[in-house]
Amino acid sequence: MPFLLVIPSIDIKEGKTVRVVQGIPELNVPEYANDPLEMAMIWRSENAKMLHLVDFDGFTSHSNLNYKIIQDICQSVIIPVEYAGGIRSLEDADNVFGLGVARIAISTILIENRDECLRILSKYGPKKVIASLDVINEEVVIRGRRVRTGKDPIELSFELKSMGFERIIVTDVLRNGMIQGPNIHLSKRVASASGCKVTHSGGVRNKDELMDLQNLIGEGVDSVIVGRAMYENRFPCQKLWRLAESGLYS
Repeated sequence: MPFLLVIPSIDIKEGKTVRVVQGIPELNVPEYANDPLEMAMIWRSENAKMLHLVDFDGFTSHSNLNYKIIQDICQSVIIPVEYAGGIRSLEDADNVFGLGVARIAISTILIENRDECLRILSKYGPKKVIASLDVINEEVVIRGRRVRTGKDPIELSFELKSMGFERIIVTDVLRNGMIQGPNIHLSKRVASASGCKVTHSGGVRNKDELMDLQNLIGEGVDSVIVGRAMYENRFPCQKLWRLAESGLYS
């Protein structure tokens, strides 16, 4: 049986690692290493197979402030790096791929600029370009999770499949960073309706919930992005991994 891919998330704002609660980044959280590159190296040492980077300055102000850090991460780890951060055009996609990322997740232009979205998808293909749906109360939200669209995520996921997408990240924003349990039902519904592979994001608290997601692999949910629960050592093996590797960062 294939295993669920667990993808650590590194959320970046103003060059620092942040904790995100319901889509809102919090700076200077004691449990989090401030340096995103250090965090990337820690996750790599703990045997992560992929990293998910969220560029909040890219989302909110369409800024390239964090590009150097993202490039340094890509050059310092030997695993694929996935990027989400306010890509609005083919030029943005070109610039981000130029940093060394393996895959980009796009969201706002799925709604606001389908033509540009299709240009990006046509150039790079569905293995390197994936869709990301942020959902609040059964409604897709965009522009850094600040703008309501009136779009139903299930209906939109079906449209995305017809456009040529093969993978969708599904985030229940109200569960994001809350450690209240994942909205597994939403991810399962999107996978079923669209026929796309789904990466679940938001709410995972412990290994038992990872096993719940593992049981959905046959239904199209094959990976999960985890943030706060990993930073707070909510998985039994993490403390041992960190002790074994602590000498690398002292």
